Amino acid sequence: MNQPSSSLMFHAKPAGPVSGDIRIPGDKSISHRSIMFASLAEGTSHIYGFLPGQDCLATMNAFKAMGVNIEGPDEQNNVVVHGVGMHGLKAPEQAIDVGNSGTSIRLLSGILAGQAFASEMIGDASLNKRPMMRVVTPLQQMGASIRAADDGTPPLNIAGGDSMNAIHYPLPMASAQVKSCVLLAGMYAQGTTVVTEPGITRDHTERMLKAFGYPVSVDGNQVSLTGGSKLKACDITVPGDISSATFFIIAGLIARQGTLTLRNVGMNPTRIGVLNIVAKMGADIEIINERKAGDEPVADLIVHASELHGCDIDDADVPLAIDEFPAIFIAAACAKGVTRLRNAEELRVKESDRIQAMADGLEILGIDCQVYADGIDIVGGQLTTGTVDSQHDHRIAMAFAIGSLRSSGTIHILDCDNVATSFPVFVELANEVGLNITQEIVNE
Repeated sequence: MNQPSSSLMFHAKPAGPVSGDIRIPGDKSISHRSIMFASLAEGTSHIYGFLPGQDCLATMNAFKAMGVNIEGPDEQNNVVVHGVGMHGLKAPEQAIDVGNSGTSIRLLSGILAGQAFASEMIGDASLNKRPMMRVVTPLQQMGASIRAADDGTPPLNIAGGDSMNAIHYPLPMASAQVKSCVLLAGMYAQGTTVVTEPGITRDHTERMLKAFGYPVSVDGNQVSLTGGSKLKACDITVPGDISSATFFIIAGLIARQGTLTLRNVGMNPTRIGVLNIVAKMGADIEIINERKAGDEPVADLIVHASELHGCDIDDADVPLAIDEFPAIFIAAACAKGVTRLRNAEELRVKESDRIQAMADGLEILGIDCQVYADGIDIVGGQLTTGTVDSQHDHRIAMAFAIGSLRSSGTIHILDCDNVATSFPVFVELANEVGLNITQEIVNE
């Protein structure tokens, strides 16, 4: 695969105060799933507030390649999906390229395992390093002919046409993607599939199955469904993405002054670990206007500049904040004292090794860190100036960009192109509320 000959660099200058009133773009996890379920449903579904990031568009393009008629997203980010039913997908003419999207490849593998046709999924250089045996193993146990590359990474090849059988699967790690993959395959399997989680993970798949009329049972850390039912078209309103909101929550907290209002933030209880963690650090955040968007809780947040202090992060909050840690590490760098994280080895197999990538960048910027196999200790201090490598990871890039609010000089961030995977309007919104981020195309 050819590497791009140019890349995007952020230059983030010290700034503040942070204030304003912004609406957070749609949730990435829910946007992915809404396209998947609407495509497999019978009838026409409307999706309101879809996230038009590259990852979710990769999922949309995959279903278009399998014959699903999808209109949009329009200027309001609304999408219309004309579902083809559980068995209406057609064989794609070529390999499905999911780009940088781990959600797309892992969830789609569960759906494609149940199809009558063969398929292949490929990704970019970053995705091609990520572990896939975590989905290949349970799918093989269910009877699917699926294989990864020799080192357990993409591409994934699925033979199709297999008779799938239900399994009882204890997840080896707390992973919503693996849970969802097995449940999606379970819709095509004979019998009742049961997934047991070692810890609570995001439950958007279970909520959306119910919204589309597919019977699913949740009992504590156990989720089960029986194959052979149908999905019925419905309308989905996508709440704002708390993972995206996190960058603005942390920005508002670490700014030297100001009050920032964030509208339409998804408050799913399996996603609010970041709020628990920053509350422990002394954050002053008001939660107002709590309501429901479809089956998902939503609220507005008022974030006040706060004096944060270090804390020991509770193990129970780790899976509930797994995508938010790059930003949380910036909060820790700006807090008084030491922040300690353990039992977070899953961070090492995200779009980058997020523990090491953040530690490397923080140390360049003058912050003391101690790295462990499953976590990190961060000693709060003064962020300085320097050039950090985002490792092509959107969340690393955005985290260091907000760190500039408390830095002594400009933070230069390499390889920021992938911010477009999850948050295409990040820089625009950041500058609107008081940050000072410029972008530069660098020819390599």
